[in-house]
Amino acid sequence: MARLVTDYDLALDWRGFELHPETPRGGMPLSRLLPADRLPGMHAQLQRFAEGFGVSGMRPSMHLPNTRRALAVAERAREEGRLDAFRHAAMTAHWEEGRDLEDLEVLAALAVQVGMDAETARVAADDPVLQARIDAVRAESQRLGVPGIPTFVFGPPGQGARAVVGCQTFETLARVAEQAGARRR
Repeated sequence: MARLVTDYDLALDWRGFELHPETPRGGMPLSRLLPADRLPGMHAQLQRFAEGFGVSGMRPSMHLPNTRRALAVAERAREEGRLDAFRHAAMTAHWEEGRDLEDLEVLAALAVQVGMDAETARVAADDPVLQARIDAVRAESQRLGVPGIPTFVFGPPGQGARAVVGCQTFETLARVAEQAGARRR
């Protein structure tokens, strides 16, 4: 994404999307969504795929977390101009360190790591205004027909926007960006 924004005249607007909003607080075993006997193979495939993009050290979990609190803190980070740093810290904490992104103390520590106030993050996690933003993103995603994450939407919604689902190569994203009208810098 960094290269795409550098090479093309477009703006990136990251939106946190709850892939499984039905996940209860405290999360649930991933085997409630996927066959347990297939999970090790799926995790191995995910690790190989990520390594192809230069991402190593992933530790996929057998537990699906509820992400609402992390998404709410991310929205607060957006307000403070620290969204990218917080997203990176949260992804590292979850995928590489196996940390619980529902835990208020984990979220507070990640916030401090990126220059935010710990108590502000604790309050943000359950802030009704920020929770409403998460619901609004989910509603917008449903209108756009977003089936999974990541989904990249190029162009204004409802005006010929083009969507690409899943991790994609730079070349694929660049081609779709151009089809949606983005110009090389």
